[in-house]
Amino acid sequence: MPSSAPHSKARCPKYPGSETQRFPVPDDKVDWKTDWPQYSPVSYTARSVLIKPEWADQDIGSFSPRFNALDGNVDRRSHEGDYRVEQGHALNPRGRTGLTGRGLLGRWGPNHAADPIVTRWKRDSAGQQVRDCGEWAIPGGMVDPGELVSLTLQREFSEEALNSLAASPQDRERIHKHITQLFNSPGLEVYKGYVDDPRNNDNSWMETVAVNFHDDTGNSVSKLPLQAGDDAGQVHWIDLDSILSLYASHSHFLEVVAKERDAHW
Repeated sequence: MPSSAPHSKARCPKYPGSETQRFPVPDDKVDWKTDWPQYSPVSYTARSVLIKPEWADQDIGSFSPRFNALDGNVDRRSHEGDYRVEQGHALNPRGRTGLTGRGLLGRWGPNHAADPIVTRWKRDSAGQQVRDCGEWAIPGGMVDPGELVSLTLQREFSEEALNSLAASPQDRERIHKHITQLFNSPGLEVYKGYVDDPRNNDNSWMETVAVNFHDDTGNSVSKLPLQAGDDAGQVHWIDLDSILSLYASHSHFLEVVAKERDAHW
């Protein structure tokens, strides 16, 4: 995702999962450095966050987050560098969004995710590589407090793409063996930073680390049947193509992978 472009999905007119309309923010008013006394953002935090699930912060006032720092087990540091804090609230490092609060996000400040981009070569009936196209899956998820990103990447792929939580002990052991084989190989870091996500707002935003793990021989996860986990809809290998319509910044991630792997885009 080009860092020079004002975030656009984070300024979508209606906040996802609600009837809340954002205060309209034109491109020339996104930057916090631009003086705009008329700016009057809407405040919204979803009920699913307000009921205080374990993955969400308390409201500011009940506690004071340690922004730009490791706050207990919660990492409130941004991949973008230090962000501004005004009146006890973090400010989105990419600028205004037309909405304050947390929306659907649990953490004040950055909400860290990890996106494992697992790839394999498409093969013909004789098992030969078809080098003009790769097949890809992106089952991402949130980094748990205190969890290493490398473990998040492995856990999310296992749970979302292979439904490991519902597998029998024998199948779970087989999944673990193949997953460990792939994820112990050096991954290609595709992106690390802010994500232009429709859930973002002025005080709470998504960031991610996207890492590509490539099953070059087809002897690792390629041998496992894909099965969607509880928080995934459908899961399958897809041919990579630039016309794919993907969520948030995933299209950019795949473009980087395609160029690095010398695959079709």
